Amino acid sequence: MQNKLIVKLATIVGVSIALLIPLFLIGGQISVRSAHQSEVLQEISASAASAQILLGPLCVVRYHELIEHVEKDSITHQETIHRESTEGYLVLPPKTLDIRGEARVETRSRGIYHARLYHSALQISGEVVIKPGIDFAPQRRILDAQAFLVVGISDLRGISNDPTISLNGEERHFNTGTLGIGPRSGVQLSLGLVDIAKGNHFSFAFPLNIMGSDRLSIAAAGDQTTVALKSDWPHPSFQGRFLPNTRSVSEHGFEARWQISALARSFERVIDSNIGANGATTSETLEIGFLEPVNIYLMSARAVNYGILFVVLIFAAFFLTEILRRLRIHPLQYLLVGLALAIFFLLLTALSEHVSFGLAYGISAGACVALIGIYLVGALGQRILARYFTVGIGLLYAVLYGVLLSEDNALLMGSIILFAALGLTMLATRRLDWYGVEMSANANSQSDSLSE
Repeated sequence: MQNKLIVKLATIVGVSIALLIPLFLIGGQISVRSAHQSEVLQEISASAASAQILLGPLCVVRYHELIEHVEKDSITHQETIHRESTEGYLVLPPKTLDIRGEARVETRSRGIYHARLYHSALQISGEVVIKPGIDFAPQRRILDAQAFLVVGISDLRGISNDPTISLNGEERHFNTGTLGIGPRSGVQLSLGLVDIAKGNHFSFAFPLNIMGSDRLSIAAAGDQTTVALKSDWPHPSFQGRFLPNTRSVSEHGFEARWQISALARSFERVIDSNIGANGATTSETLEIGFLEPVNIYLMSARAVNYGILFVVLIFAAFFLTEILRRLRIHPLQYLLVGLALAIFFLLLTALSEHVSFGLAYGISAGACVALIGIYLVGALGQRILARYFTVGIGLLYAVLYGVLLSEDNALLMGSIILFAALGLTMLATRRLDWYGVEMSANANSQSDSLSE
């Protein structure tokens, strides 16, 4: 004798598994759209300016040293002294470095995709002290030394002004190049010859306007580095090796201040500041990320991950309704409701590319809830029961939205939903005679067969 209850359960499970296919396809489409958005962002960055690292100013001392080599003849045992001049570089940090300024964020579009560029107006000042003797040992024979002020900038296309630098009260201008050491690209200024025995002192101040995309990184180059920035962008991400000492973020923008001493950073790593292959900085930097407030593709992908949970909860409610209300819901009706649930995620992704994510979610959820509600009125034949289901599905969408907005609490909220669903199922069926349900189902099956 056929056990109709087991067959029905197996059919529902089969329909649920089949619905994984459209959910998987929708997830793949979200991944494709996200990858295309990343390509567009890279294209805009390639034509404007990429993420920027500001390093310096640093003091670079180029010197010539007399080196003596003594060679001894193996036969005559006579010693010959060979002298040659070699060139070397010594990189020194500024004693103080003060960077202050503002960053204005601009949105550029290509089709339905958007990229954000920032325009920073910085005021950079500080002082460089070259101590007498510098770091040379007394026995070394230094012929001459020349000092340079070097500013490293990862993407020179982002410099939008020709800064006039005030050097000990004298106005000067930078030249391109970094002498082949330290930063890979940037500008430099000759400070002239340096008397090694006496040393020297330089005070500098200049404005620097830098455009970039995604984030701005500033290396803690000074023995005492102070950075103070403000912007109209209300969604900053503070990253890097150093977080702000003070910061304030509001809907009107942010202000942040850093103070970093030489004891808190490695100067060798500061000199090696660069952007790695994965786009992250590999240095002693503070970073400000000008991020999207909501990554629609990430949010949509997270929503799809809960798709099968939606299907299981609603199908479980349908099955319990069949048992408790003695209704008969056809597997095809399960499938149609499941497809409506899956279409929600596709609608959400498509609409969020044109309107805000919250509005797209509301429109998509409202449309799907209305569609399922109207369908259930006819499928169940009971308006009140269909309304209960419609309200329940609407509450599920509301809970999912809360989960998406609170990523840190996603596991907790998901666990509570599953526990509540299991608890309601157990309470609703605690007095149910499952053996009687099986016998009733089998009797109905026999009756249907005899009537045929």
